[in-house]
Amino acid sequence: MPIVPNPVLRGFHPDPSIVRVGDDYYIATSTFEWWPGVAIAHSRDLVHWRTVRPAITRASQLDLRGRPNSGGVWAPALSHADGLFHLIYTDVRGWTGEFKDVRNYLVTAPDIEGPWSEPVHLNNSGFDPSLFHDVDGRKWLVNMVWDHRPGHNSFGGILLQEYDPSARALVGPIHNIFRGTPLGLVEGPHLYHVDGWYYLLVAEGGTFATHAATVARSRRIEGPYQPMPDGPLLTSAHDPSLRLQSAGHGSLVQHADGRWSLAHLCRRPLPNGRSILGRETALQDIAWVDGWPRLAHGTRTPADHFTAPDLPPHPWPAVPERDAFDAPQLGPQWQSPRAPIDEAMASLTARPGYLRLYGRESIVSRFEQSLVARRQQAFRIEATTCVEFSPEDFQQMAGLVAFYSTDSFYYLFLSRTGHSRRCLGLMRCERGQVTWPVEKEYPLDDCERVYLRLAIDHDRIRFAYSRDGELWSAVGWEHDASILADEHAVPCGFTGNFVGIACQDISGRRLHADFDWFEYRELGDAAESGTK
Repeated sequence: MPIVPNPVLRGFHPDPSIVRVGDDYYIATSTFEWWPGVAIAHSRDLVHWRTVRPAITRASQLDLRGRPNSGGVWAPALSHADGLFHLIYTDVRGWTGEFKDVRNYLVTAPDIEGPWSEPVHLNNSGFDPSLFHDVDGRKWLVNMVWDHRPGHNSFGGILLQEYDPSARALVGPIHNIFRGTPLGLVEGPHLYHVDGWYYLLVAEGGTFATHAATVARSRRIEGPYQPMPDGPLLTSAHDPSLRLQSAGHGSLVQHADGRWSLAHLCRRPLPNGRSILGRETALQDIAWVDGWPRLAHGTRTPADHFTAPDLPPHPWPAVPERDAFDAPQLGPQWQSPRAPIDEAMASLTARPGYLRLYGRESIVSRFEQSLVARRQQAFRIEATTCVEFSPEDFQQMAGLVAFYSTDSFYYLFLSRTGHSRRCLGLMRCERGQVTWPVEKEYPLDDCERVYLRLAIDHDRIRFAYSRDGELWSAVGWEHDASILADEHAVPCGFTGNFVGIACQDISGRRLHADFDWFEYRELGDAAESGTK
């Protein structure tokens, strides 16, 4: 059986919901404020994975404009029954402070590639909803309930209510079936029916260092649910030396041979404790012992490797390092914060062989940006692009970004000053504070095309430019890449770093920039543990 290194989905793939349909495995993960919504990975051997077309691709399904950083799509839940894929997701409109403004939706599709239906609004009582298809054909929604009242536990337990597909609505009484264990912060519920028992898998302990996955069971779906003896199913809270930290929020899957596995989130923090890759997805072997699921290796600690079922190898074509923008549409690795990637933002046809970005609002806008980017998935990477851009004034910018959120980013950009028609600048934003760390101007009036590069090596980031793509000059000095991390966000964050390209025209004239290509290179796996 193949031994697969964890994580199996690297870089920003949190809150995994796994399902097997015949010979195919699918994992849905959170996308937060990044458009399109809900990333779906597909495998036929649990070794090789590809990204399929996202599920939430229309504004009628989701409107992310104005969402706070790390708001938007939380914890999607993917299931399959009655010939349909069912996808549940939360749209978080506000999450800081005493209140959580959320809406929970259901969409369905006959095929994982869609088309996905218009959403059914379910409830707003809390986040992390999941749909359970019972053996008698009934369907049940579970989600955590948020309690804003002073003196009450904010994570108020797990609610259960029946869903009627014919009425496309929740019906009947609401039951609070589980209020959690002393670990606290109970969320991320999934229900399973095994050997006459209903098993409730939940996340507890918060999504950082004390995170965990807990199991409880009951003979009746309405409860009461009794927690598994001897503590959580999975956690790394007790050992800060573990390679996989923050192990918790996950879901179970049964293989065709009867074996079980757990998909769960984890982090690989840098030595300073920050996670620039965000929360990732790992797999663990599960053994059933005395009626409870346990990690097959005999501890509750996440293993660095996973034993995949003995399935025929099924690799997928590799995503090319260089995107020459010659295809009729952008590949599924590309995303944009909050706004759909449409012709008003980005065009592959206005100038064939180029991606044309039309300048819109500033790089800190939470409404309409022209920014497309892809996940950083390794600790050592290099991102390079070639751009043609002729700014008319200082309000017009275009270039290369390392982008965690509107509060945390680096931006190597072309603009205009009073001394030159085009010059190169560097912008840094840390916790919402924008600085300009490079005092020197780099005039670039003498070349039509400009090449821009950034290189990230764990906690360091460097920038460079070139007039010909051969001879490179450094822009400033090394900077701290670890500001692009969940743990450094305010008050915290839930996404990983992205690298990509952007264009702004704050004047509203929509001046465009033409990008000839974008190249993303991973520079080896020798230190993928997070240590140098």
